[in-house]
This record gives sequence, C-alpha cells and structure tokens, in this order.
Amino acid sequence: MAEVLIQQKIDVGQKMLAILIDPDKMSFDNNAPVWHLLDRHCPDVLLVGGSLLTAGDVHQTVTWLKNRFDIPLWLFPGNYQHLTDAADAVLLLSLVSGRNPDFLIGQHIAAAPLIRRLNLTAIPTAYMLIDGGAPTTVSYISNTQPIPANKSDVAVATAMAAELLGMKMVYLEAGSGAINPVPPAMIAAVRHSVRLPLIVGGGIRSASVLASAYAAGADIAVIGTAWERNPSIIADMIAVRDKHNC
Repeated sequence: MAEVLIQQKIDVGQKMLAILIDPDKMSFDNNAPVWHLLDRHCPDVLLVGGSLLTAGDVHQTVTWLKNRFDIPLWLFPGNYQHLTDAADAVLLLSLVSGRNPDFLIGQHIAAAPLIRRLNLTAIPTAYMLIDGGAPTTVSYISNTQPIPANKSDVAVATAMAAELLGMKMVYLEAGSGAINPVPPAMIAAVRHSVRLPLIVGGGIRSASVLASAYAAGADIAVIGTAWERNPSIIADMIAVRDKHNC
C-alpha cells in the first residue's frame, strides 16, 4: 500500500520530501522544538535508519514517531537487524552500484524470513552510491566504491539493469554529509532512462540544491545531515517542494 500511494503521487507529478532520522541521534522529548517544526512543516515520508547504528533503538524510535506524527514511515535499514513491524514499510535496499555480495543479496536472505514473519511491506529498491566528494559511512561499512559523479552513463546502465531485474525504486545516494550532492545531469539522465520512482539523497543542504534535484527529475528528495544540524531548514525545503507542486 505504501508503494501504491507514493506511485499515485508520482503519476500526477507530485514532488515529495523525506526526512531521514537516525535512531542514534533521536530525541524522545515530545516538546523539543524540532518536533514542533515537523508539526508545522510536514514532510511526505519519515525514513528511520542509517548505515551505522550503535546505541539507537529502531523499534523504540519508530513507535515513538508513529504515535507522534501521522506521516508515512519507512525503514532505511543498514542491515537485517534494523527491522520492526511498527513501520509502514521497509526500503529493501540492494546496493547495485557495488560488488559486495552481502549488500547485494546476503543481508536480504537473512532479512526475508523476518520480513515475512513481521508482515512488513517491502519495497525493492536499487541503492546506488554516487561520489559526493568525500568518503562516507555507507561506502566504508559496505566496502564498496561509489559511481564517479561524472559517469552518468554508468549510473544509467546500473539503473536500467535494476529496473529489468524488477526493482520498484531507484535511490541515488551521495552519502550522509556529502560535500557534493548527486549532479543534476546524472539525476536527469537516470530519470529519462527508467520509469521507476527516483529517490535522491546526500548533500542536499539548501533550498537551491533541493530545487535543482526536483528540476532534474527527483521524485523524492531526502534530507538528513542538514536537518540534524539546522532543523529550521525544513521550512525552506517544504516551501521548495510546494512551489514545484503548484
């Protein structure tokens, strides 16, 4: 159902904004200003997860957020242990840009019985790391090399292969805290080559970068580090989203 609802928005050209929440950095203070900002400036999706979780509790985080907000919540798991039936869906990420079998299929084998047991909606997602100008946690943890930012042809071929393999979404990721976002030219090239919903994240630190990502063809843009450092940026980001949906 989560996938269907998002697809319906995409079919009518609606742009969406997702906020990535790291359980390691989660505040459970209901009166914290950050949560009141989300009350006033509502994103389309909340993503919970990250490449490296050390102390955060995914289930506790998801449960608290679901009780606090009426916003679709998807898991963004770093491994098969980051699953909970409290979420609406899980992005079943296959790191198709890399050559590490654990993140191509290994983690999925471990996760599949649990996903079935939890009756959790899984959205098969082609996860593609793009060079954001600095080493990232996800590239380190996954032991994979990102696609060079100037190699749109490689990104296109990878996304096309993912579509032919039956993936339901493509996620172009420059990495948490990336210096450079995914280049608009690459976003546009991938957008013109596949019919799948296109998610773009990493390095989106300003309204102008977000606007460029939408203009290039991103259906869903993800902000994480910028929002963690300056929660009030959500107002500017929502304004850009709404402007593109006018």
